[in-house]
Amino acid sequence: MKFLITGGAGFLGSHLCEKYVNESDENKVICLDNFSNGDLFNIRALLGHRNFKLVNGDIRDKDLIDKLMPGVDVLIHLAAQIHVDRSIVNPRETYDINVLGTLNILESARTHDPKKILLASTSEVYGHAKYTPMDENHPLEAPHPYGASKIAADRMALAYNKTYNLGVDIIRCFNFFGPRQKDSGYGGAISIFTKRALNNQPPIIYGDGKQTRDYTYIKDVVRAYDLVMKRNNKNNDRIVNFGTGVEISILDLANKIIKIAEKDLKPVFVFPRPGEVDRLHCDYSKAKELYNFTPEYTIDQGLTEFINWYRDFKSEEWTKTG
Repeated sequence: MKFLITGGAGFLGSHLCEKYVNESDENKVICLDNFSNGDLFNIRALLGHRNFKLVNGDIRDKDLIDKLMPGVDVLIHLAAQIHVDRSIVNPRETYDINVLGTLNILESARTHDPKKILLASTSEVYGHAKYTPMDENHPLEAPHPYGASKIAADRMALAYNKTYNLGVDIIRCFNFFGPRQKDSGYGGAISIFTKRALNNQPPIIYGDGKQTRDYTYIKDVVRAYDLVMKRNNKNNDRIVNFGTGVEISILDLANKIIKIAEKDLKPVFVFPRPGEVDRLHCDYSKAKELYNFTPEYTIDQGLTEFINWYRDFKSEEWTKTG
């Protein structure tokens, strides 16, 4: 099969590129990334493979998308501006990338008709929890431009499904973590906490740490995408949550990381981040029903594997602060 993976040099994208490159020599994987979030480090092991092609480009370039799309069997659209903070500072850029960029992808797919189209959504579209666990029918009330842009992208995909029978599957993962996740700047909490703990620095918590998240390990997320890609979903709305169904407070998460890292540290607290929601807790019963999905990794198993990976492969980062 021929794959086009937008945002393929990013955290999740690189794992998906790796899976399908190594799965079969008959697969051809095109990785499209503009490297605003992605990193060449993530895909360096794939560059020597004949069935892997790296394209440095932007989803806002419609002509480029149209050149890459012919013959694509599987389109996995991950490319996005994914950071809440950045969306607050620059909402126009977030809209251009997440909404208009996605429109380019949908329009090109409508013309060239890939067999499977997967669109990455986010649990951030739900906003503050009205009830938990949160299923696909939860109101969409994102309190920040990032979430609003992802709602718009999702609704556009659903409109293309209904108007053009495009067949986009919308994958709505809750928070996930693992190797290759950024550990500085707009990185994920787990990777940043791990970096600081292994560098003998206390994790920094925004707010009181009572806010909760539902964390899925990257291997389970890759498996989720693969299940959707390989199975035919005839559900009309085609939106599916993926998570673990287990929520953990940020404070408890920080303390787990400190314990696994075997450090004598205590988290420090700073002012809350604007737009941050209090709870994200996944109801993945629909994923279980449609795809027989159940997460294989607990939070402790995932953290242990990730921290061991970080020790082995990111030791050069220990001297840096962040």
